[in-house]
This record gives sequence, C-alpha cells and structure tokens, in this order.
Amino acid sequence: MFIRKEIELESGKAITIETGKMAKQADGAVVVSMGETMVLATVVSEKTPPPPNQDFFPLQVEYREKYYAAGKFPGGFIKRESRPSEKEVLSARLIDRALRPLFPDGYYQDTQIIISVISSDQLNDADVLGGIAASAAVMVSDIPFSSSMSEVRVGRINGEFVINPNINELSRSDIDISIGGTVDTICMLEGEMNEISEAEMLDAIRFGHEAIKKICSLQDEIAAEVAKPKRSFKPVTLPEDLKESIRTACEDRLRDIAYMPLAKEERAEKTAAIYSSAVDEVLSRYKQEITADDIAADPSKSIYLNEHVISEHVHDIEKKVMRHMILDDAKRLDGRALDEVRPISIELGLIPRAHGSALFTRGETQSLVALTLGTKKDAQMIDTLLDDTEKRFMLHYNFPPFSVGETGRVGGVGRREIGHGNLAERAVKKVVPPDNEFPYTIRIVSEILESNGSSSMASVCGGTLAAMDGGVPLKRPVSGIAMGLIKEGDKYAVLSDILGNEDHLGDMDFKVAGTQDGITACQMDIKIDGLDYHILEEALEQSKKGRLHILDKMTEAIAGPRTEIGKYAPRLSTIQVPVDAIGMIIGKGGETIRSITEETGAEINVEDDGTVTIAAPDGECASAAVETIKTLISKPEVGLVYSGKVRDVREELGAFVEFLPKTDGLVHISEIARERVAKVSDYLKPGDRIKVKLIDIRKDPRTGKTRYALSIKALLDMPAESGNGSESQEQPSSQ
Repeated sequence: MFIRKEIELESGKAITIETGKMAKQADGAVVVSMGETMVLATVVSEKTPPPPNQDFFPLQVEYREKYYAAGKFPGGFIKRESRPSEKEVLSARLIDRALRPLFPDGYYQDTQIIISVISSDQLNDADVLGGIAASAAVMVSDIPFSSSMSEVRVGRINGEFVINPNINELSRSDIDISIGGTVDTICMLEGEMNEISEAEMLDAIRFGHEAIKKICSLQDEIAAEVAKPKRSFKPVTLPEDLKESIRTACEDRLRDIAYMPLAKEERAEKTAAIYSSAVDEVLSRYKQEITADDIAADPSKSIYLNEHVISEHVHDIEKKVMRHMILDDAKRLDGRALDEVRPISIELGLIPRAHGSALFTRGETQSLVALTLGTKKDAQMIDTLLDDTEKRFMLHYNFPPFSVGETGRVGGVGRREIGHGNLAERAVKKVVPPDNEFPYTIRIVSEILESNGSSSMASVCGGTLAAMDGGVPLKRPVSGIAMGLIKEGDKYAVLSDILGNEDHLGDMDFKVAGTQDGITACQMDIKIDGLDYHILEEALEQSKKGRLHILDKMTEAIAGPRTEIGKYAPRLSTIQVPVDAIGMIIGKGGETIRSITEETGAEINVEDDGTVTIAAPDGECASAAVETIKTLISKPEVGLVYSGKVRDVREELGAFVEFLPKTDGLVHISEIARERVAKVSDYLKPGDRIKVKLIDIRKDPRTGKTRYALSIKALLDMPAESGNGSESQEQPSSQ
C-alpha cells in the first residue's frame, strides 16, 4: 500500500513522507523529501532470538551520501563511494543517539537502519531528514518502538528562529542546533552558536520542539494507515524470590562502597568483587534447590542458574543505590556537592617542538593537547554533496584504551572519537580569528591520557589553552562542562562535572561549552521520557556557573594568548598586490615563484584577489621573500637603488645587469668606478650580485624599446647614510 503525506513547517518548507513504493522486502522503508533533497531509510531487525547471555542492543545506524544524488563524481582516484566521510559518521551519530533510547528495554535483536541520500538539491542538508526517515521506517515496520521521533535544525537570522535553514541561510545564522525529540520530550541536542545566552538557547529548543511535534504526528498518521502489527516481544523478567536473593547478596555491600570516596580503579575493583561474590552466592543456593530434572520439566527455571541474568540484576541494584544516594542524601560517589567541579590543574608548554601545548587535568580526566600551525596548503579539502570547501581549523581527538585502564585494538579513528572531536572543534571554532587576521591553518590534537568524566569537554579546555600557549589570538577563552541528571518521579538532582558512573547510571549527559559571554556548542543525550523545561533551564544555569569556574582556573594559568607564536611555528607575512601583478609573481609555469622559494626558503601562496601569503622558518627569510616580491612588481624609478645580478659583460661598453626580474639595464664603463676603467672584467663578472642606482630611463627612438641606465659610481659618491639603506626603505611599496 502506497501512502504519501506532506506537512508545511513554520519556515514555509514542506516535508513529504512516503512509504510502500521502495525497498518492500525490508521490515520498514520510507522516503522523506524536502525541496529536491530525498533520503531513503530502511530498517531490518533479526527475528532469531539473541543469545541468552546478550546484554546489549546491537543497533547499527548507517548514513550514506550518494554522489549521484547531486550529479557529482566522488573525488580521488576511485570513482565510487568508499568508507563513510566524517560528515556521514556525524550524521549517523545524530540519528543513532536520538533513536536508541526509544526501543524497549531488553530488546536485543540485531537491528540495522540504513539511510541513503538519493537526491540533493545542494541547498538542504539531508541529515535531519535522515532522522525523520529512520523513525518513520521503524514506525511502519513490525519492530517494537515506543514512539515516533523527529529531528529538525534550528537557526536564527536577524533575531528570528528558522526551522531547517538551508546552507545559504545558515551562513547568516548565529545558531545551528540539531534537535531530536518525540511529541513529549527532547531526547537529543547538538549544535554550535555564537556565544548565545542560556535563555536564548532554551527558546531555540522550545521553537524546534513545536515543529518536532507536528512531524511526529504525521508519522503517527502514516503508521496508523499502514497498521502493521508489532511482533511479539517479552523482556526477561525475574521471579520475585530470585530478585530478593540477589538483593540480599549485594545491596548492603554496594551501598557501603557507594558512600566511600574512592578512586575510579579502586571502586571498579571493589565493585567487581561484589558482583562476583553475589553471583556465586546466588548460583550456589539455586544449584542445590533446582535440578536438571526441574529445568527439563519447566525450562523457565533455567533463569535461576543464568549467571548473566543474575549479574544484570546486580547492575540494576547498583544503579538504584547510587541514584537514591544522590536523591536522598545529595551525596555523590566522590563526595562532592551536586554543583561542585573536581580539582583542576594546568601545565603549559610541555612539548618542546610543538607550536603550543597544554596538559589539562580535571579530577581523573586528563587531556594532553598539542597545537600545530601551518600554511594554506595544509588546509583540508572537504568534498560533500552540498559544497567543496577548505577547512583551516581542525580539532582531532584520540581516545586510546589505556586511558580507561584497558587493552584494545588500536586502529583507525572510531565514530566516538570523530563525534567527540567534532563537538570540541565546534566549541573552539567560534573564537578562532578569521583568515585576514591570522592566516594560519590550525590543527589541535587532544590525546586523552585518563578518562573518568567528559574528555570532550577537557579537550575544549585543553585545546583553548594550547592555542593561547602557541600565540593564536583567540577572541576569548572557551571552557566546557558535562552536566548529569538523576530523576525518579518528581524528585531530581542536576549534577555538575559528572563522573563516568554518573553518566552510565544516570539519565542525562548534557555537555555545554562557551566563553564568559555565552554558549558556543552543546550536546545532550537523554535516557528518560518527559524532560521538563524547568529542569533543562536549571541545568543550563548550573552549567554556566561551572563553566565560569573552569574559565577562572584557565585564566590563572594563562591570562590571554601569548604575544608571539611558538618559536618553531612558520612565520607568515601577508601583502596585497595588484591583481594584474599575479602573473608576474607566478611566472611562466610557476618559474618565478619557484625561484623565489629556492632563493629565500619561503613558501608563497597567491590568492585570486592579490593576497600573497609568505611562510618562512624565520623572520629573515620572510623579509627576504617580501622584499623580492615587492621588487618584482615595482616599476623602475630614477634615483632608486636596486640589488642586481650581472648578466653579461662587454669589455669596451660596460655590463648588463638584471636589476628587476626580467628587466636589464646597462652600467656603462664610465659608471663603474671613479677612476678610468680599461677592462670591465677587471671589476665585474657574470653572476656577480651588485648594488646599482637607476640614473636614467629613455626610449630608443629607433626600436621603441625602453633603455635603463645604471650606475655603480653614483653610489660611491653618495653619503654613507643614504647610499646603502635597507631595501624596504628604498623600494617603493606595493600596497
């Protein structure tokens, strides 16, 4: 049955959802369109029961952009789509994080959602459409799912909020937030903004939620018309006597451990010992009470001897103990107050050869961050469906297994590392100076050395510190903090600077980064339904307090960017030349620019607008390149002194000297020295570098060529203070 429905949003943009035409063998398939951008989402969930000891939901969300969607060929040598780009990984994470909490607890069937961008108008980004399509595909399938979910992007242009702004509108927007939610609640946030206030952010979320409600209602209508019965699913439930046995075996000991302010590793060891002891105690009891014959007669009794099920319930009790400790006693695992930030230590300049570095430690989370400054050629080329751009600021995040005391495979960058790095990058990017003020390509790398709490927010702080240590003139420093939530009924507690366990056993992970003036980036994941806006408002205000506290600690370590860039960083100089002089600087086949590079050791980049950027290992090389370029584009002027190269010697005439690129002049034999010169070769030889003064310019009436008369003798007659001044003083400025 083919169904097609459409809804118009506040922005005037229409979203269309259709099902029943494509991919009919999938459990669910939907096409969502906006403008001429279309995404196809399919979902398939395994029907074979999972292994009895499986304790996680194997949900795989894949988002792929097909280049044919925009009539483009993939870049590179292989002309087909290959591994997912960073943009595709980030889009998949947005969808996964919003959808995952909506599947029922205990549903462990292998489930795969594939979102394919099959048409792109190169104006409307398909990522939020992918979230709508993924939810709608599950809704029209037989897979159990609690409620429809929709995603929208919110921008703000000239003070007015806009739903799903296109890329042209986004370029004028001071907000870019992706929001995922149901009719009742917000379950995912991620975005960047230009130092907005907490109140403005809350208004943007409310605005986006109104559009989400309408799109969810449209999905519900389609699902009702499809009317596909949901497959039967019964989560594993424990008999009451088994629950009581497990509780008796571990609850008191888990409570004792919870109230001890222990280090992460010590707590993990003691907790693991309680798990092991409780499982052994319960198993030994029921092995005496339940025989193989009992299980043969009633297979459901095997649950009493299932080690995995017992361990899972111990985990549930641990979660309950920690949550009630916080709600009833306002006491956290490490003894802190609810709004208290862990101790912070900062060291700068640890890595001698890096262009800037910082070691940021907050409690048991530690980030070693290094800064590298490069030239325009170091910028990253980004090839997407929407546009091809150059990326001159990047923040990369690495999370090795040893940071949490584990071993593991060390290979390519994982989705989590890409996502955390992107969040930190968006936070710091807002205060990076523009090209015309600081024409460097900037790379910041955060190496997580310890992790117990938000390492992405440690990367924001460490990245800011490393940049300032390396002399990057950031507009303002940026810090970040992760907020948590524990909620049971009407009781709740908002936590600042959450630990790993408080994230794992809690209800919210809300990361907020910003400056003293406002928020620059955020990310939120919610595990519960019905998050109240007043709780969100409280979390934002509490995060501001923590963010400003961390900023104070950072300012104590370094008050502002250093006045000089790192001593090993390349020195960049920028000059502006006339556009019609660009060809002269580059030369035929790049000959001239290569020769300048060889002679001075500087790297030169020329923009189409006449901006010339010179990168050199030291100031002397940079100055030499600048003066060479200025000389190159200058016009010969009588009375100025030039540094030239002898090209040819004529014994009875004089020497021809190249005093400007491709421009020769004659030093007549009478202008070489004060005394009479018999042989020019006694004074000058081809290849000699000499100083000459331009004394005359005339046009040959016979050939029409311009002739330049040079003199060495005129310099000998000049006073010392004016005869050999610096080139920068004597050469005309090109600007």
